[in-house]
Amino acid sequence: MKENKTPSPATGQRIALNGGDTFRFRCHPDISCYLACCHKVEIYLFPYDVLRLKNCLGMHSAEFIHTHCRIGEGSHPYFPSLMLNMAEQEDYPCPFLTREGCSVYPDRPSACRTYPLERGVEKCGRRGRLKTHYFLVRHPYCKGHDEEGTYTVKQWERDQKLLEYNLMNDLWAELDAFFATNPWEGEGAAGPRQQLAFMVCYDIDGFRDYASRHHLLDRYRIDRDRRRRIERDDAELLKFGFQWLPAVLGGRNTLTPT
Repeated sequence: MKENKTPSPATGQRIALNGGDTFRFRCHPDISCYLACCHKVEIYLFPYDVLRLKNCLGMHSAEFIHTHCRIGEGSHPYFPSLMLNMAEQEDYPCPFLTREGCSVYPDRPSACRTYPLERGVEKCGRRGRLKTHYFLVRHPYCKGHDEEGTYTVKQWERDQKLLEYNLMNDLWAELDAFFATNPWEGEGAAGPRQQLAFMVCYDIDGFRDYASRHHLLDRYRIDRDRRRRIERDDAELLKFGFQWLPAVLGGRNTLTPT
């Protein structure tokens, strides 16, 4: 496939990238702007981000949310987002930033590992597949665009270990599109159905307790191998939750009852 070199964007500019486009970027400790992007930044956390971070820190998901997060506006009026709180220090650094760098680097959020790209998805029709868009962005402090290092989008995804994150975030995008239909039966924000959905999406430890108490896995046809994965792995439980919510809130055929 022919590679097309993409010019570095001007400050504040976003350039759409196609499949064969390449971009120039490299971040390393010797660059003058190193760790500048870890201060005074608004980071939205997707459900899989919360799961990875709370496991990395050895925290219960509810404790992680209470300690490190705040509610933000969602992509639509019917369900909120979570945002990462910066530390109450000079220049408001990320709470996981140390002198040596990012203390949660292997489990850093999607937004951090995707930069200098931004990834968006759109659903074409109710039953259509998700379409992915990538944009190259540049902030005024970032010197990484002037460094040696050339990537395609696919190479960057592999280099930053984004594939699992993108898979989980696409499943989340599908569920969020369902939330955009306002399935809360007129109960309004923070009603019991919305609180249930919030727990499933963000408080995975709370959802595990809930699923155990209510014997959720017994209510649906789930093969033995998948059930074992759900019982042992938070990511598999989250995938189950993403299927369960449209079934219980909207009567959709995302799971087969026993």
